Amino acid sequence: MGLVEYTVSDAVARITLNRPPVNALNAELITDIGAALGQAAAPDVRAVVITGSPHFAAGADITEFQAAFEGDGKADLASDLGSVVKQLEDLEKPTIAAVNGFALGGGFELAMGADFRYLADDARVGQPEILLGIIPGAGGTQRLPRLVGYQRALKMCLTGRQVGAEEALTLGLADKVVASDELGEAAMADALRFAAGPTAAYAAVKRAIAGGLGVSLEQGLEIETAEFAGVFETGDARRGVAAFLSKGAPDFTGQ
Repeated sequence: MGLVEYTVSDAVARITLNRPPVNALNAELITDIGAALGQAAAPDVRAVVITGSPHFAAGADITEFQAAFEGDGKADLASDLGSVVKQLEDLEKPTIAAVNGFALGGGFELAMGADFRYLADDARVGQPEILLGIIPGAGGTQRLPRLVGYQRALKMCLTGRQVGAEEALTLGLADKVVASDELGEAAMADALRFAAGPTAAYAAVKRAIAGGLGVSLEQGLEIETAEFAGVFETGDARRGVAAFLSKGAPDFTGQ
């Protein structure tokens, strides 16, 4: 993983994109992110922070677009990144994208794969692909409207307009906005709290909510009931209930 730094501390995996100057997403970086996410799927990791500095990821490497015009890899440019975004989304533990600087195009699509997006106060996000005569290809047209609604997503994708951190917070694209020099600390602090929580229950919540999207209420309730039954059998459920009854703090193990 030459273009990604991967560390684990106190059950929190930190994945840092490291392709200066702007973390442009090329094939090698995308592969390395996927490899890091594969490691983060290990059961001893209970929360994940993905970040990059000074920019999260300013978009795809346009030089690879140019090369693709002459070859057969046009679909791979989007599908490979789309697979990595889905890999992040499917991690069965809480994930936080800590966004410095630009998260544009594919970089923003990657950030939307996380459960939470924490933005530095000078960060900017958006889907500017239309300005190149193309469209988002790694989930932008699908995840963005689920976050901000149809009309706002349509306007962002049709204009390519970038959104600042405070507006992103208002729109629901950001879950927290902090000073740039406090971003890493804020993301890690919350990740540590998640890492001390009931990991199996977090995973069940993510599966239930994702599984209920696009199905009937009755089908969604069936999914929730099944997930509840599964979580009820975990050791953490017993620990949580026992701690409540004894008026103590639960010592969750993640299982």
